[in-house]
Amino acid sequence: MIFFFNRFYFFISIGSLFSVIVLVYVQDNIGRGWGYGISGGTMLVGVAVLLCGTPIYRFKKPRGSPLTVIWRVLILAWKKRTHPIPSQPTLLNGYLESKVPHTERLRFLDKAAILDENSSKNGSKENMWMVSTVTQVEEVKMVIKLLPIWSTCILFWTVYSQMNTFTIEQATFMNRKVGSAEIPAGSLSAFLIITILLFTSLNEKLIAPLARKLTDNVQGLTSLQRIGIGLVFSFVAMMVSAIVEKERRENAVKKHTNTSAFWLVPQFFLVGAGEAFAYVGQLEFFIREAPERMKSMSTGLFLATLSMGYFVSSLLVSIVDKVSQKKWLKSNLNKGRLDYFYWLLAALGILNFILFIVLARRHQYKVQHNIEPEDSVDKELVMANEVKIGVGGKEEA
Repeated sequence: MIFFFNRFYFFISIGSLFSVIVLVYVQDNIGRGWGYGISGGTMLVGVAVLLCGTPIYRFKKPRGSPLTVIWRVLILAWKKRTHPIPSQPTLLNGYLESKVPHTERLRFLDKAAILDENSSKNGSKENMWMVSTVTQVEEVKMVIKLLPIWSTCILFWTVYSQMNTFTIEQATFMNRKVGSAEIPAGSLSAFLIITILLFTSLNEKLIAPLARKLTDNVQGLTSLQRIGIGLVFSFVAMMVSAIVEKERRENAVKKHTNTSAFWLVPQFFLVGAGEAFAYVGQLEFFIREAPERMKSMSTGLFLATLSMGYFVSSLLVSIVDKVSQKKWLKSNLNKGRLDYFYWLLAALGILNFILFIVLARRHQYKVQHNIEPEDSVDKELVMANEVKIGVGGKEEA
């Protein structure tokens, strides 16, 4: 699975590299209309390829919204909050038919599967708004178990957003000339994407095989280990960013010289390397750890960390503006203290990483269960995932 995600993100990054090199040049030197036109044309090609592949796409029949199941379990657990939890889980509705073994965590949710007088009436057991099954309750528990790790992934994308905002702004105050040509500030993001391409390739060809030999882990690195490495890269990148910005500002203000924009390459490199680990690790983690019937929502959880990361970035900018009385972040970076903002992100990153370590050590990987596959492809996926990953990160058959 991890190799698929590596290749998946590799090809996404190739598209990003094309945009920051070719499209930025076209927009700056030919016209924005041409830039938008090329983007629209490539989208049309993408839609055509999608339509051509539709006849051979393997569709699965929808089984209802996972959000409905979650809300229903929460509402029923609240309605039955005064009911005592049965001493034996076998008394819960659908225990013997459960496709997910009952667990002792978050036991208050078990109340949603309690058979009271109303739900015990003829036909009421089949009414999902009267009583949930053990399978549904356990699936909701699994989703809730993902939320602590999910919350620690947000700050990585907050750091990543700086590469598209303040770092590009830094470049506009730096010397971007190579010979007689001047590199567009936006094109410096190419270093970020090239690093991502490099590390997604190294992950598959070098890092994973090496880690597999050192840890005796089939995966090489577990998904949580990948996320952790990405978080380390992110706060180190902010430390480097703060140091570079401090030197750039001092050179501009005191020495009246422009620092080379290539001093931004280290922070692009560190964030790009971190993204290669964090993106793939997060995607694999949420897909593997989500309930079998809620795989689509797991992708949504992952994408939500990206959007929340950018939202937190905007929120931090607003808070810093208010607290510093707009002395840190100014349009003219030479009059502000962007390096202080980077140090703030580095400190938050370290605290977030410590929290992540605590949560990751307590996390128990999902045990893959024998849910009856629908077809031969599903059978292959189940066979590939029928492993138990222990707390120490090793996989056992």
